[in-house]
Amino acid sequence: QVSLVESGGGLVQPGGSLRLSCVASGRTFSNYAMGWFRQAPGKEREFVAAIGRINIMTYADSVKGRFTISRDNAKTTVYLQMNSLKPEDTAVYYCAAYGGGTYPLRRGPDEYGYWGQGTQVTVSS
Repeated sequence: QVSLVESGGGLVQPGGSLRLSCVASGRTFSNYAMGWFRQAPGKEREFVAAIGRINIMTYADSVKGRFTISRDNAKTTVYLQMNSLKPEDTAVYYCAAYGGGTYPLRRGPDEYGYWGQGTQVTVSS
């Protein structure tokens, strides 16, 4: 069992930045690929970014060049640095994990076995 707890969400103006964190516990963190998803009201949960065991990364086209995913295995934490935020980035952001994490990284929500509770990100002036 893997437990995930997100933090770092909040209200930010368009063009601003936020860094989300997700702390994992329960199993060997380095054995898991980590992902970030988001879900806006009335929309399906969508893939944002993922990072594998050996520091390979993949991003949704909508965030490429603006968001950066990273991990610190010593702190069992995955981060999502979000820059140049837009109103359409407003959503609940979820951290997720699956065992493994080599190429290609998974992008489907159904492919992730562990989820956090989510943190709200609101981009508005």
